[in-house]
Amino acid sequence: MGISLSKGQRISLEKASPGLKAAFVGLGWDVKKVNTGNDYDLDVSVFLLGENEKLISDNHLVFYNNLKSPDADHSVEHMGDNLTGEGEGDDEVVLVNFTKIPDDIKKLVFVVTIHEADKRSQNFGQIDNAFVRLVDVQTKNEVLRYDLSEQYSIETALIVAEIYKKDGEWRMSAVGSGYQGGLQAILNRYYN
Repeated sequence: MGISLSKGQRISLEKASPGLKAAFVGLGWDVKKVNTGNDYDLDVSVFLLGENEKLISDNHLVFYNNLKSPDADHSVEHMGDNLTGEGEGDDEVVLVNFTKIPDDIKKLVFVVTIHEADKRSQNFGQIDNAFVRLVDVQTKNEVLRYDLSEQYSIETALIVAEIYKKDGEWRMSAVGSGYQGGLQAILNRYYN
């Protein structure tokens, strides 16, 4: 079991897991027993930001329709869309190779949105047991975990965590900020 983070907490990945080269970031959730007449399709996106805290290019948004970062090594790779969130454990996974991330990428923002939330009358208040965890690819050990315990009764998009470079080392921050307006609200924040 890794280090459990609370909202707003930041930690150096080198201190949490010395020598960490690559990790998978797993995100998971359960749906409360609420019947909206539709399945819940939650989607993970990763915004790859530059020095100015904005998306470097359209291709620097990694999600189910753009599974790999544009760099030659594909340092950030989404492992595919889970349409229902059924089952235990990680519902969607993103691989991050810290040794290959290009220098122009300063921050990775991990976002979860509900597909067609407004149309389906869905929000994060109907989601339970949401978490993000970082697992060392080599050892398979969970390094960090952040369990989102707040009630997000009107939000349809969440920034769950950020991994950013500071003083030459990668750090992780447990964010847990909710937004109304789905993915578009997050795009508005990070798009040039």
